[in-house]
Amino acid sequence: MNDAADVRPGTDRLLLDVMLGKLAVYLRMCGYDAASAGDRDVEADNRLRGLAAAEDRRLLTRDRALAARTDGAVLLTERDVIDQLAELRAAGFALALEEAPARCGRCNGAVEAVPPDAPTPDYAPSPAATDCWRCDCGQVFWKGSHWDRVAGALERSR
Repeated sequence: MNDAADVRPGTDRLLLDVMLGKLAVYLRMCGYDAASAGDRDVEADNRLRGLAAAEDRRLLTRDRALAARTDGAVLLTERDVIDQLAELRAAGFALALEEAPARCGRCNGAVEAVPPDAPTPDYAPSPAATDCWRCDCGQVFWKGSHWDRVAGALERSR
């Protein structure tokens, strides 16, 4: 794996190839600006490299040849997301859930706190009773069972 010492949310921007789509959600929940090539319909190596360079993003990939041709790329060898998280942790990535979510797990957009008196969709709790966050894509988040599953996965990756 390439050296990725001291990679932090808020300062390091990432681009994940299509083989790492599930990992993007975990990284976003840890506060990373983690763009997914799959969300952008970008699969060709040259387009991935160009996008990473144009947006000043570090490329994360399972493709050995692509990683070897891309400055600063991080090669992940594992298929399982918990094992991928362990690889990233070993490479110096800070991996912890933030107190308040910063990124949308679905689209990677920034999220904002929902005021206590604001309406939420039927699937979401009342923000008067539970802290909620909303993204421009309309998704509403709160610390529920999905949050707990991600926390558990992060713990198992240690």
